[in-house]
Amino acid sequence: MAKFFTEITPELQTFIEDQKIFFVATAVDEGRINLSPKGLADTFRIIDKNKILWLNLTGSGNETAAHLLKNDRMTIMFCSFDGKPLILRLYGNAKIYHERDTEFKQHIELFPEIPGTRQIIEMTVDAVQTSCGYAVPFMDFKEERKQLNSWAEKQGKERIEKYWKEKNVKSIDGLDTEIFGGSQN
Repeated sequence: MAKFFTEITPELQTFIEDQKIFFVATAVDEGRINLSPKGLADTFRIIDKNKILWLNLTGSGNETAAHLLKNDRMTIMFCSFDGKPLILRLYGNAKIYHERDTEFKQHIELFPEIPGTRQIIEMTVDAVQTSCGYAVPFMDFKEERKQLNSWAEKQGKERIEKYWKEKNVKSIDGLDTEIFGGSQN
């Protein structure tokens, strides 16, 4: 049975911190819903019982950023693939910070230096839901993939920004991501 909480309890925080992957969902009124898997250790922070941060790395799209500019609702889901079955969802409202933003500069020290860092997402959690997870299969964690970091290291900052101009300025539905500030026509 599903249970709702108004905050991230210490027990739920421990569960979150033990997970190797989480999923982020955002949507605007029209267009596609975005659901993205996020991995790489050490890119998720619980600031307090109702606030989280996660480090958004360079990807083939930038849907989360575009969606949050139009509609700040976000859901993050964790599920257990080993041990006790559990699905946990964080519901709330989020803001996106770029390297040019004061908040980015304030929060970046909380994370390790990772090549290709694109944004920091801050979410205010207004509800936490747990459910059984009985149908989630057991899966063994083998290791993190190293390709994204290797690719970003090879690119360097200048080529990463060129990639952003080519792939991350607009969402797949044509919405601005404001990755370089303001509207990108």
